[in-house]
Amino acid sequence: MVRINNDQRVVVALGGNALGDTPEEQIARLRAVAPSLVRMIEKGNEIIITHGNGPQVGMIQKAFDYASEHGEAPAMGLPECVAMSQGYIGYHLQQALGVAMHKAYKRWHVASVVTQIEVDPDDPAFQHPTKPIGPFLTKEEAEEERRRHPDAVFAEDSGRGWRRVVASPEPKKIVEAPSILNLLDNEFIVIACGGGGIPVVRDYSDKGAYKGVDAVIDKDMGGELLAEDCYADMLFLLTAVEHVAIKFGTPEQQDLIDISADEAERLADASEFGKGSMEPKVRAAIKFVRSRPNRICVIGALAKAPDIIAGLSGTRIHA
Repeated sequence: MVRINNDQRVVVALGGNALGDTPEEQIARLRAVAPSLVRMIEKGNEIIITHGNGPQVGMIQKAFDYASEHGEAPAMGLPECVAMSQGYIGYHLQQALGVAMHKAYKRWHVASVVTQIEVDPDDPAFQHPTKPIGPFLTKEEAEEERRRHPDAVFAEDSGRGWRRVVASPEPKKIVEAPSILNLLDNEFIVIACGGGGIPVVRDYSDKGAYKGVDAVIDKDMGGELLAEDCYADMLFLLTAVEHVAIKFGTPEQQDLIDISADEAERLADASEFGKGSMEPKVRAAIKFVRSRPNRICVIGALAKAPDIIAGLSGTRIHA
């Protein structure tokens, strides 16, 4: 069992798929989890919140594609769509936390930071798209989308359906890290690196200024980098399932409760986890717990957040 002690810095990453399929579902689920986040702060902990955006960024880009095809709006690139998803998910989080704080008679400040993350323009991920975005489709629906958008790539996602996949380069540097740390030092609850961050590269034809690139950074790896840069003690990766499991979705499924980073790595190398779903979370957890002594990562269900915080649910990964 793992409990949050007082006076720890904790990064909480909320999975995009776990936030629902509509803005209304997202608001409801965030309002359900917000009281647990407030209770964490009441115990003296600092929290930094990040979130996924796979379904949301796909929805935004699909809407702009449709409007563009019908002459109603311009096409919109992935960096801009990631920025939009950061904005509206951050807005819903700020409101959910505001409601929870009001009920607890607290007057803390919350700020969302539109966050860029630098990536390597030569990252091989640009040649091998793997990151699922957008809604789940049947095989027939994916084939129809491929006919309409020949440049798009679709792949089956962990037995749950077909989704568009895009490049997912490794995050290298959080551009707004000084701003995030400054807000933490001034006792803000910070929401940052949403959707893994907006992927950017240096444009040396423009004096090294940043420019966006057509990709989506994995939320879990972006959250891990955020946790390292903010000197966090714990990383919570909250998703749609209660535990990390091997043989997931089969009669032989085995939930994992407490494992070492070495064992988690062995299982990941043996392809025991979904490539586009659970494996990135496990890889992020391994990287985080090995980055400094006594760090812990817990992976579990967003709906079970109170139990996870109490140490009663989730998978604990440690060095």
